[in-house]
Amino acid sequence: QVQLVESGGGSVTAGGSLRLSCAASQFTFSTHCMGWFRQAPGKEREGVARINYLNTTGYDDSVRGRFTISKDNARNTLYLQMNSLKPEDTAMYYCAAKDSALCYNTWSNYNYWGQGTQVTVSS
Repeated sequence: QVQLVESGGGSVTAGGSLRLSCAASQFTFSTHCMGWFRQAPGKEREGVARINYLNTTGYDDSVRGRFTISKDNARNTLYLQMNSLKPEDTAMYYCAAKDSALCYNTWSNYNYWGQGTQVTVSS
């Protein structure tokens, strides 16, 4: 059974940085599209960043230039480096994976999800 486990969330002040990690098990990491999503209270879940098996990345406009998605295939771990954090980045952050190697420039059709890690940014 595929398992995705996020870590690295926490509380920071605006302008600070955090790095989220997502460890995958029962899963061939290198051959899947991976993504980071977030959901703030009272809001719908939204895509933040994605990376395919070729390491081609995509970002939501709200985080482009501040967040960087990367992965270590040998460690089966996905990362999200978040810099210049803003209070509006406060949310539960989720790691997700598709059964396909390509992301197809969409935030839809992710098959596997982690349990989430909370990020809180204070002003």
